[in-house]
This record gives sequence, structure tokens and C-alpha cells, in this order.
Amino acid sequence: MKHLTLTAMTALLLPLSILGGCKASSKGVEPQSSVAIFDSFHYTGQDDYYKANPLPGESSFYNPVLAGWYSDPSITTNGKGDYFLALSSFTFYPGVPLFHSRDLVNWEQVGHILDRPSQLRNMEKQHVSGGIFAPDIAYNPANETYYMITTNVGDGNFFVKTKDPYGDWSDPIMLPEVQGIDPAFFFDKDGKGYIVNNDDAPDYKPEYPGHRTVRVVEFDPATDKCVGERKIVVNKGCRPEEKPIWCEGPHIYNVDGTYYLMTAEGGTSDWHSEVIYRGPTPFGPYTPYSGNPILTQRTLDPSRENPVTCAGHADLVQTPEGEWWGVFLACRPVAGNKENLGRETFMLPVKWTDDKWPVFVENGETVPLVVEKPGVTRNENLTFGNFERDDQFNDSTLDQAWLTLRGPATDYYSLTDNPGHLTIKCADVKSTSKQPLPYVCRRLHHHNFTADTHMTFLPENDSQLAGMLLLKDETHQYLLARTKNGDVHKLEVRKIAEDGSHTIAEVPVEADLSAVDFRISGNGLKYGFHYSTDGGKNWQSLAEGVDAGFTSTAEAGGFTGTMVGLYASNAETID
Repeated sequence: MKHLTLTAMTALLLPLSILGGCKASSKGVEPQSSVAIFDSFHYTGQDDYYKANPLPGESSFYNPVLAGWYSDPSITTNGKGDYFLALSSFTFYPGVPLFHSRDLVNWEQVGHILDRPSQLRNMEKQHVSGGIFAPDIAYNPANETYYMITTNVGDGNFFVKTKDPYGDWSDPIMLPEVQGIDPAFFFDKDGKGYIVNNDDAPDYKPEYPGHRTVRVVEFDPATDKCVGERKIVVNKGCRPEEKPIWCEGPHIYNVDGTYYLMTAEGGTSDWHSEVIYRGPTPFGPYTPYSGNPILTQRTLDPSRENPVTCAGHADLVQTPEGEWWGVFLACRPVAGNKENLGRETFMLPVKWTDDKWPVFVENGETVPLVVEKPGVTRNENLTFGNFERDDQFNDSTLDQAWLTLRGPATDYYSLTDNPGHLTIKCADVKSTSKQPLPYVCRRLHHHNFTADTHMTFLPENDSQLAGMLLLKDETHQYLLARTKNGDVHKLEVRKIAEDGSHTIAEVPVEADLSAVDFRISGNGLKYGFHYSTDGGKNWQSLAEGVDAGFTSTAEAGGFTGTMVGLYASNAETID
């Protein structure tokens, strides 16, 4: 691939005063052997839609209510005004982010449910989109206990529980009898429990690709064990004659003595949807709503302005005032179906038809990007719209927005070796490896964004580097790094793909340049990579117009969004 802007040849013509500069970071840290030292990280989101469409009042909010990759939302309430929201985490650590709200609009992350290695077993060697799928969070008022049940695709179905959702959750309690994926708890008003989930076709003989079933089994909260036979309550989907695919993400609700079963259908791409059934018992028999689906965007014009796609995988909650709201995942693509934000969490009020069926949006209606919740006042720490995030690494632990891959990675990073800084060791691990990485990352929340950091680092050999990494999965990455090749020291942009690592832009720098600011920007379609050698006073462009589609779900696949983070390695080479 040709260089996009400044090549090594043209860079040689630049004065050394531009390419030299600071020899230590702004916090006074000197370079140290085989480590990269980051003294700050700043993220700014400036999406055009939010600029052009300011919220009309204090009680309104934007969809998505959790912007960025927060997929497979599940919601519960303790009936006392507290709402908790749990999201998928796949192979990222800690697992299953947990958010709390008192009003469904102002959300605050209060922890991760799976926050220690004993709860996240067999994560190594799993693909980025492996690991923890579709968690369900539920509160059982009979024993005042919170439960989270999920699938670890490398370990099976399990649940954890706690009396205090802000504190520690139990170690995994495995459910070998619950096969398949996407388990969810339902605790009835009589205290009985049930587990509903997606499983294979009857007798494991699918009639077509995507032929699945929904099954229910009773669960005893006193013994934490399943009771009796698992029964098939849905075979294929709501209209079996149409051969529906992937009836998954099921939930059961008791509404005034009638049991509602809600599932996704159509897969998680642009044919995604949500459908509803009801019956007289948790085991049915269930009758589908004739107006299904109750949520989808698949029939809308794909060229419409500000499209929302892939809507589905929903969950419902009732407020103390008797209102019903629902959360679900959806995407905000650009340029057709490309996006780097992943599946985000949306929220809408749920309408009930005259014959008592819940509906998110009627067929042909668009998911609104601005929603009103009367009586609520937005606070300043928003999870939606345009916002900034700044981290000076002054604490002894990482902010909850930061993640690592497949484990805690504390062998690789430290916040105490150089207080006020994040230090990452140049480990003998590549970013393409399916193991814990020397990489600390966080989500992209906006199409239009900038992310920058100040780094102190001197590479000691040709395979040692450090900088900023955009990562979608093992073979869809962009790296902005400080490197060396023999006696030539450089700043580089590399594209890391299935066929290896390739330099797409580079500039030589002085050998003793140890302090550099890096910045990555995006506009949804393209990335830009920038650097500064004078503490951020003046920025130089290293590469512009870099294809952001390469890290999109449309091109890379998978279930996560693109992550941006800080990285160091002693094992990177150019192929």
C-alpha cells in the first residue's frame, strides 16, 4: 500500500528542529528501559448530529443512551427505584460492565460484574469476539438477590449472584444442563425461578441454517440448581413457515398474570428484530403476536439520513409508576453499513396495544434519536451526545472505562511504578496474539473523535515499539508508534492485517527523541494519525484519509466495536 502522506524520503528534507524536541514528558519522567510511560489520555467526541440537533429540554436524551460498543443490554430493577444495566464484554477484562440509574436517563458505571480471573476462565486463545456473550441481569425479590447469567463460549453457561450489586459477585456457578447460548433468569411472583435460553434444533437436526429453539427449565434459588425437564417453547421462530433464523436473547415477563416471552430474530446484522409471544404459564404454550416484529429497522430505506440499523436483542423494565421501558442494541452506520462503534444501547418507552401487546416501534417507524422522559433532569456526566473524557492516571487503579484483553494484564502495566503515569512494559507479545496483551484500551463513542496521549519511550531494538493502537480484532488494526530500524528512528503508522504488518506512513526522528504526543482522529469514514514533538503546541500529520472501513464490523465481522488504546511490545516486526 502506498504511503498516504509523509514518507521517509520527503521527511529527510524537514529541519531537525521539527522532528526533535522534548526529551522528557511534561510530568518530568525520563525514559526507562523497555517500558513506555504515558502521562495522559484525552478523548473528544464531536458528532455532527448532536451539534445540529441540540436536545429540546432538560428531560430529553439522545439515543443511543450508552454511546459506543455496549451491546446486548439487559436491565433489571429492585422495585425501589434502582435500575441496573449489564452489557456483553466478550474477551475484554474486566467482564460485563454494570451501570446504575435512578431515572433511566442518567447512567453511571458502578463496576464490572466479572472482575477477577476466577470468574473469567479459559479466556486465552479465544478470538476477540469470543468469551462472554449476552449477559442477563435479574433481581429476585423473594431472596433479595441479584443474579447475572451468561455464556462463556470457552467454558459454558454459568451464573453469579450477590446481595450487593456494588460489591463482589460470586464465583461462577456452572449450568452444564443448560446447553446453547443466551440464558436468562425469570423470577416469578410466587418465588419460583426459571431459565430460558436459545438452543439447537429438536434432536440436534436443524432443517436449515439458523434453525434454533427456545427452551425453559425451572430453577430452584434455594439450591442453585435446575429442576425437571428443559422444554422447547419456541421452535424456529414466530412464523415457522418463513424459516426464521436465530430466535435468541429470550426473556420472560409476568404482566398481570399473563406470561410474555420476548426474543430476537433474524441474526444480529441488518435483518435483526424483536418478537413477542404470550401464554398462560412460563412454559407456555406461547402464541406469537400477529403484528410481529415489535422492533426492527430492516424494512427502511438504507439511504435514509442518520440511519439506525440492526435493532433487536431487547429487554423490558417497569417503573414504580407503572410505565414500561425497553433497552435494545442497534448500530449507527455511515457510508452504507460501515461503522466502528459497534452495537450500542438504545432505550425507548414501550407502548401497549389495545389487546395488550408491547411494541417498541411499529413496522416502518424509525427509532428516534431524541427521546423525552418527563420529570427527569439530565446531569453533567452524560453517556450520550458529544462529550470528552480525560485521564491523567493519578489514581492507583484504572478508571472503569479502561479494559485489557483476556485477563487483567497487570504483569504488563502499572500505575504505581511511576505515580501519575501509566507504564506499559514492552512484552514479548504481538497485538495479533490470542492471549493477554500489553494493551490498555477503551471504546470509541463517536464517529467524529480525537484521542491523544503523551508518551515517554525510547525503543532499544528493531522489534520494540510503543504508541496508540486501534483494534477491532486480531487481524484488523492500525498502529501509531515510535519505532526504530537499525540506526534510523521513526514514527510510523502500520496497518496490521491477516497478511501481516505493513507500514503505510513514516517519518524519521532524532535518535534521542523520547517524548512525543500522538493523536488519532476519525470522521466515521477515514482516520488521521498525527504527532507533536513540542508537547502538543504544534501538530504534524503523519497519515490522513486512512480507510476506517478496514476496522468496521462490515469488513472485519465480530460483535465488538473498535477500541483505541495504549500499547507497547517487544515482538512487533514488519512483514
